[in-house]
Amino acid sequence: MARPLVHGLRLPVRWLARQEALVLLTAFAIVLALYGFVEIAHELREGELRHFDERLLRALRTPDDPAVLIGPPWVAEVVTDITALGGTPILIGVILCAVGYLLLVHRYGAAALVVVASAGGGLMSLGLKELFGRMRPGVVPHLVTVEGLSFPSGHSMAAAVIYLTLGALMARFAAHRRVRAYVVGVSLFLTFLIGITRVCLGVHYPTDVLAGWAAGLGWALLCWLTARYLQHRGAVEPPPGSHKAR
Repeated sequence: MARPLVHGLRLPVRWLARQEALVLLTAFAIVLALYGFVEIAHELREGELRHFDERLLRALRTPDDPAVLIGPPWVAEVVTDITALGGTPILIGVILCAVGYLLLVHRYGAAALVVVASAGGGLMSLGLKELFGRMRPGVVPHLVTVEGLSFPSGHSMAAAVIYLTLGALMARFAAHRRVRAYVVGVSLFLTFLIGITRVCLGVHYPTDVLAGWAAGLGWALLCWLTARYLQHRGAVEPPPGSHKAR
């Protein structure tokens, strides 16, 4: 009787060890993201990255005409279409669709978490822009009409906050590991593409995008940890079939 009992105790011990390791790794990733943002902001204040920013922006345009993006003519149209995925109207639509779905399946805590995470990320982006007050690039012509300040990139940060938060949340409710990996992978890919398009369009410096990614990633990971904690406390519905969330 002793052996089955010991074997049965090993499973929850191993599971708890994996969960603790995952939480620690996530916390470490948040610290790295915060550190990356602070370093970029510091270098921005010192003016150390200006040459890098301007050089990369010019490299994406044809030498004869800086108003023309390198590559075939259709590239500019594709880039413009992709960047819209990080715009306010599209992101609001994505949030409303996600919240509507969560409400339909009676996951009210998860729906509230999505709203709070999205609103908090948006307010943080606006606050950081006002804090640093960096103007838009003037090195190359803008290929789309933009307003507001430049640092950090609002599209990049909002994409990271919303797509990664939704991806992580959906992954929590996925039963299979492949599905979880796919959902998170798509979220990361969308975030990456949207950030790249902002540089291609000439409306953000590369460091704006990097800082937006860092801040958005840190916020999304923090929201993910919060979701885990709230699931443990019962405030947010646990993944289906999970008996270990509590």
